[in-house]
Amino acid sequence: MFGVARAATKWREREKEREKEREREREAAAAQEEDKMIKDDETMAWKFLSATQITTLLEQDIAGVQQHLELYLDLKQHKTSLKDAVVLDYYVSGFWWAKEMEFTAVQIAGFMTLLNLLLENLGTQHMTLVENIQELRRTMAGIGLCRSEKSGGFEFITVDQAKAIVGYLEISLFQHYALYEYLFHSPREEIVIGDENVVELVKPADAPFPAPLEEGLPCDIYSTFIALVPAAEDVVEETEGGVQLEEQPEAEAPVDPLTGYCIDDIKLVLGEVTTEMISHIQTEINEKLQMQEEAYSVRIEKLKKA
Repeated sequence: MFGVARAATKWREREKEREKEREREREAAAAQEEDKMIKDDETMAWKFLSATQITTLLEQDIAGVQQHLELYLDLKQHKTSLKDAVVLDYYVSGFWWAKEMEFTAVQIAGFMTLLNLLLENLGTQHMTLVENIQELRRTMAGIGLCRSEKSGGFEFITVDQAKAIVGYLEISLFQHYALYEYLFHSPREEIVIGDENVVELVKPADAPFPAPLEEGLPCDIYSTFIALVPAAEDVVEETEGGVQLEEQPEAEAPVDPLTGYCIDDIKLVLGEVTTEMISHIQTEINEKLQMQEEAYSVRIEKLKKA
C-alpha cells in the first residue's frame, strides 16, 4: 500500500517537472518571437547608420558629431563645396535635435534614416514638395498601432515624437524646399577669384645702405648725406724706373644734417609743425560742423512751415 502511494507521489513530481520544462520552453519561444518582432520593427532604424556609429555619435559634442558624420558620409569637401556643406549641416542639425529631444539610440537612428530618405527623394528621385510630404505620410503610417498592416517600419517612434518630427521637418527641410531643389538640380558656375600683384624685387646694394623707399628719405638727401661716393680708381703712373701707384685720397666723412641743432631746437620745430597741422584740421572740422548746422537749421525751418 505504501509502495503504491510512493510511486504515485513520484509520478506527480515528474509530471510537475515536465510541466515546468514545457513552460520554460514556451517562455523561451515567446521571447525569441518577441526579439524577432523587435528586430523586424527596428529594421528601418539601421538602414542609414549602424548601431556602432550611433553609439559613437552619442558620446560626442556637436563638433565631434560633425567630424564623425563627415567621415561616415564621405563629405570631406564641405569646406569648398556648398552642396557637401549643406548636406553635412542637414544631418548634424537633425542628429543634435533628436539628441536634445532625448530620443533613444534606435529612435535617433530611425530619425536619421527618415532624413536620408526625404533627402534622397529630393535629390535622386526629383520628388516635388507635395510628393515628398505624401511619402513621409506613408512612411510614418502605423505609428502608435501594434503590428499594423499599413506600417512604414517606424513603430518604435511614439505618437508625440512623430508630431515633433513633423514639426521639425516643416521648419527645416520643407520650409526651404526650393533652396534644396536649386542646390541639387541647378548647375552653378565656378567663379575663380584671383588678384594679380606686382612685386618689385630688391636690387643689390652697391652702397653700404640700400636705396630709399618712396615713403622714406628724398633721393637728394640720400645721395648727399648717406650714400658714399665710390673711391676713385687708382691712377697708375709710369716712370722710367717702373710703375708708381698714386696714393688714394681719403674719403670725406658724411655730414650730419642735424649738426648744430640741440634737442630743444628739434622739439620746437616739431611743436610748430604739429600746431600748424592741428590748426588746419580744426578749421576743417569747424567748417564741416557749421555746414551741418546750417543744413539742420534749414530742415527744421521747413518742418515748422509744414
